[in-house]
Amino acid sequence: MIKSAPPIVNRKPSKVEGIKEKSNFLREPVATEILQDTTHFTEDAVQLLKFHGSYQQDNRDNRAKGQEKDYQFMLRTKNPGGLVPPQLYLALDKLADEYGNHTLRTTTRQGFQMHGILKKNLKTAIATIVKNLGSTLGACGDINRNVMAPPVPYKNRPEYQYAWKYAQNIADLLSGQTGAYYEIWLDGEKAISAEEDPEVKAARQRNGNGTIIHDTEEPIYGTHYMPRKFKICVTVPGDNSVDLYSQDLTLVVITNKQGELEGFNIFAGGGLGRTHNKEETFARLADAIGYVAKDDVYDAVKAIVATQRDYGDRTDRRHARLKYLINDWGVDKFLAKVEEYFGKPVEPFKPLPEFKYQDYLGWDEQGDGKLFLGISIDNGRIKDEGSFQLKTALREIVEQFNLPIRLTPNHNLIFYDIEPENKQAIQDILNRHGVVSEPEKIEPLVRYAMACPALPTCGLAITESERAIPGILERIRNLLDKLGLQNEHFVVRMTGCPNGCARPYLAELGFVGSAPESYQLWLGGSPDQTRLALPYMERLHHNDLETQLEPIFNYFKQSRKSGESFGDFCDRVGFDAIREFAANYESQTVATAEITDDADGLVETMADSTIAEIAEDSGYQEVAIANTTIATGKSRRRVSLQDDIYIKVKEAATRQGKPMTQLVNEAVEIYLKNLSSEPHP
Repeated sequence: MIKSAPPIVNRKPSKVEGIKEKSNFLREPVATEILQDTTHFTEDAVQLLKFHGSYQQDNRDNRAKGQEKDYQFMLRTKNPGGLVPPQLYLALDKLADEYGNHTLRTTTRQGFQMHGILKKNLKTAIATIVKNLGSTLGACGDINRNVMAPPVPYKNRPEYQYAWKYAQNIADLLSGQTGAYYEIWLDGEKAISAEEDPEVKAARQRNGNGTIIHDTEEPIYGTHYMPRKFKICVTVPGDNSVDLYSQDLTLVVITNKQGELEGFNIFAGGGLGRTHNKEETFARLADAIGYVAKDDVYDAVKAIVATQRDYGDRTDRRHARLKYLINDWGVDKFLAKVEEYFGKPVEPFKPLPEFKYQDYLGWDEQGDGKLFLGISIDNGRIKDEGSFQLKTALREIVEQFNLPIRLTPNHNLIFYDIEPENKQAIQDILNRHGVVSEPEKIEPLVRYAMACPALPTCGLAITESERAIPGILERIRNLLDKLGLQNEHFVVRMTGCPNGCARPYLAELGFVGSAPESYQLWLGGSPDQTRLALPYMERLHHNDLETQLEPIFNYFKQSRKSGESFGDFCDRVGFDAIREFAANYESQTVATAEITDDADGLVETMADSTIAEIAEDSGYQEVAIANTTIATGKSRRRVSLQDDIYIKVKEAATRQGKPMTQLVNEAVEIYLKNLSSEPHP
C-alpha cells in the first residue's frame, strides 16, 4: 500500500534548496574550488557540480583503510534526441583514454558518461566537450535532463523528424541560462553552437500567467531551479523505444493524413526512483493529461514545468518529483493548475495505437536511399577487451566515414546517413574487431537487458549491477534451457540500488539491489514497458537464483497461454498463485541447502517460514525475507551474529578450510544436544 508523505505545511526547505539559493546561479562554491589544488570538492560544491554535468565519485575497488577515498569524477553529456556529431564522438573517445578509464558508457537517456576523471582534469575535459559541439550543462541536477526521442532515422516518416526537432527545441527552451557554466569551464568564452529556433527564444521570455520569473538569469527556473530532476521525452504514436511512461513529461507527435504536424498528446507524472523500506516512495507510470496544438506546445511545457517548480515538494527530496505532486493532487487538480499557467483549457487526449518497444538493431534503410546501422552494446560499455575491440571499431568507422550517431534509450548506438556503397567496408571493420552487427546472432536475453553501472563508482550502489548481469543472464539462460524453454526470452533489467536508473520497474524480470550480493525481485512488467512490475521478493541472494526462479519458470511453462510473454503471464496469474506453485514444487535438480555468507556480517539459514518482516530495529543486521517462497518449501531467514563472534567464526572457518555454513551448523548442533541433555528443573 502506498503511503502519503507528511503534509508540506510548516516544514523547512531541504538543505539543497539553501545551497542553490546561495550559489549565485550555480557559481559558488564551484568556481572557487575548481581553482584549489585538492582531489575533491566540498559537499555544497558537489550538489552544484551536478548541474554542470558531473558527479563526484569514489572508486570503492581502490579503497584502502586509513587512506583518503579514491576521488574521481563522472562526466555526463547532454545530447537531445541522442544526437552525437562525429566530431564530438572522436573528442569523447580521446578524452576517455587521456583522462578517463579508457571506456565510454552510453546512458539510458541517450547521452554518454565518462568515468575516472580526476579533479585536476575536469575543466579541460568539459572545455573539450563544449568546443567539439557537445555540452554537459543540465545533464544532472535539479533541472530538465536530456530530452529523449526515438533514435531511428526514418527520413520518409515525418513524425520521426518532428520528434527529433521538438526534442532539440524543448531541450533548448529549458536549458539553464546562467553564465556560470561558461565562466567556470571556458573562462567566459561562449561556445559556438547551432542557432536557436526563434520560436524557442520567444517562448522562453513570453510570460504565461506566472510561468516566467522576471529580472533573473533564469527566467523559467528562478533562483532555486526545480525541486528535483525533470525528465522529458518526445515520441511518435506506437513507438515506446523511449520508455515514455517513466518520464515526468512525454509529448507524442500527432500528424494529419498528409503527415503534417498538428499537435501533441501529453503524458505526465511518470518516474521510477524509490527508497527501500520507505513506502511513501514508489515507481509510477505517467498519466494521460490531454492534447495541445503545435503552436501552443512550448507554452504548455512551460505551464507544466512551472506547476512543478512552484508546487513540488522542496522540503523532502524523496517526495520532490512531479509524480508525487500528481499522485497527491490527482490528475484533475493538476490539470486545473496547469491550465491556469497555460491560460486556456487543454484539449482532450487524442486516440493512440498501442505502444510497442523497438530497438532498431542491424542494417536497415532510412527512407532516402541511405542506410542506418544499429549496434548492440552490452550495458552500454564501449571498450576494448581482448579480441573484442568495440571502441577501436567505432572510432575507425567515425574517422573514415564521418557518420553522425544517435544513442538509443537502451544503451545502444545507431550510425546513420550511410551511403550504400560503404556498407561492406563498415561491416568489414566490425568483423575485424569482433563486433556482432546481426541482431539475430545476439543472445536475446542479452539483447533486451539493461544494467546500471553501480559498483565500484556509484555512491548509491548497494551491490553489483553492470559487472554482475552477464553472469546472471547466463545462469537464467542455462535454467531456461534445462526446463525446455530454449526459445524464451524476456526483458531483464538490473540496478545496484532502488533509484531505478536502468528502469527495472518496467521489466518483465527486474533485479533491484537490496543488500550486498542480494536483490529485490520484481515481476510482471510488460515486454513493451507499458506496465509496472511488482515486488515479488525482498532479498534474493545471487547464490539462490536458480532455486528461486526455477519454479516460476516451470509454472510459466506449464500454465502460459499461447504466445503469452513471461511478464504478461506473471501479471495474469498473480503472485499468490506463483507462490503456491513454488511452495509445492519439487526441483528437477536437488541442491544442498546452505547458509550463505554475504560478507556483510550476516549469516543466512534456511527455514520453513514463508513470510517475515524486515527487522529495521536491528539495524538490518537481522533480516528475514518478506513475501518470499523458496522451492521445496524452504525460505531464507537471516540470523544475526555479534560482530566479534562473526569475525571469530570466519577466522576459524578459514583456518580449518571449512565453509562457514558447516562450522555454524556443527556449533549449533552441539549446543542443542547439550541443551537437550541438561536435566530439567
